[in-house]
Amino acid sequence: MTQLFEIRVPDVGNVAEIDVVEVLIKAGDVVELEQTVATLETDKASMELPSSATGTIQEVYIKPGDKVSEGTLIATVLASAGSSSAAETAAPTEVAVPVAPVVEKAPEPIAAPAPAPAVMAETKVSIPALDSNSSAHRAHASPSVRLFARELGVDVAKISTGSGRKGRILKQDVKNYVKKALNEGSVATGAGIPSIPAVDFTPFGDTEVLKLSKIKRLTGQNLSRVWLNLPMVTYHEEADITDLEAFRNALNAEKTKGEVKITGLMFIIKALVAAMQQFPNFNSSLSPDGESLILKKYFNVGIAVDTPNGLVVPVLRNVNTKSITELAQELAEKSEKARQGKLMPGDMQGGCITISSLGGIGGTAFTPIVNAPEVAILGVTRAKMQPVWNGKEFVPRLMMPLDLTYDHRVIDGAEGARFMAAVKQYLGDIRRLLL
Repeated sequence: MTQLFEIRVPDVGNVAEIDVVEVLIKAGDVVELEQTVATLETDKASMELPSSATGTIQEVYIKPGDKVSEGTLIATVLASAGSSSAAETAAPTEVAVPVAPVVEKAPEPIAAPAPAPAVMAETKVSIPALDSNSSAHRAHASPSVRLFARELGVDVAKISTGSGRKGRILKQDVKNYVKKALNEGSVATGAGIPSIPAVDFTPFGDTEVLKLSKIKRLTGQNLSRVWLNLPMVTYHEEADITDLEAFRNALNAEKTKGEVKITGLMFIIKALVAAMQQFPNFNSSLSPDGESLILKKYFNVGIAVDTPNGLVVPVLRNVNTKSITELAQELAEKSEKARQGKLMPGDMQGGCITISSLGGIGGTAFTPIVNAPEVAILGVTRAKMQPVWNGKEFVPRLMMPLDLTYDHRVIDGAEGARFMAAVKQYLGDIRRLLL
């Protein structure tokens, strides 16, 4: 008795479109349970799709470059009734019943939106010919005003009426048009920033072109968007972790072989959450219209992890309810999944604040970029022994640099400094975390 099993895309956390990067099977191949059959990629992670049964591939319904979503049929597997399957939820069908391939309806073509008026375009603008049918010809403005408008990238024909005599368009009308366009958001952020010119590097020597992964491309787009939209400030501080490090080493010395070791990052996470409880604005997001602050009652911390495919940020949930050991175990598991490309989109959603640690590499300070819609991110670099004045003499203390970048629309400088003072105090005396 043989059965036909379907391999479908599992729940990936409300992601509408997932790119098929690689298909590792073809009709006639023999696959084992949990064997990777395809590699999928979202804007945040690359994941391997496992087979839900052991058997022979009958038909493959996807190819590299396709877009899939939760429930999309990937392939069918012919397996004997006694062979193992991934889960009892898989719905086997008799071989006699043919499985029709899923034919997805092609999406309706979407009309391209009308281009938004450019407010600060480059000054090299082609001047339209002034003929009797030209809207620019009908605009009532002097040559000096037209030149001023061209320098700002404004089409004077789109200014309906002017404030001058007989409706003449004045410079102030052009300025008001620009202000209105900016306030209404009709101008794309970053318009007018001159693009970097293309350069042919081949005359200087041999080159090689490597295509960026989707994660790196979309991460770059998101960081550029944040950089242009958020007024960010970075506050630098140093925390004395001499006693913390001694306690951490003592804890690790008690652990048996095979147990997860405690890293300093676990204490930083706990200190960060304790400070967020004191300063709720750090556990918030600004509403899209910029009129309200959304305060969160949960405490999820994202940890930036470096992987071969790019930077990903798995999220540790409900940190305030977990012990140091539980957090260490969870982070070790998610970090390993991230490096293997097995993180699901749901593993990287719902963060309240992010930590980017370079402690294992080095450095003295850096400026991390806020992971919007969060309002702050904490950067950590390598701790080092320094002479610290205690009022009587210099004593050696282990000092760790901390860099807090925050959205200045939500957090002002004084609040940012108080927040970091609290984090510094918790790390300097971890007994305060018990209060």
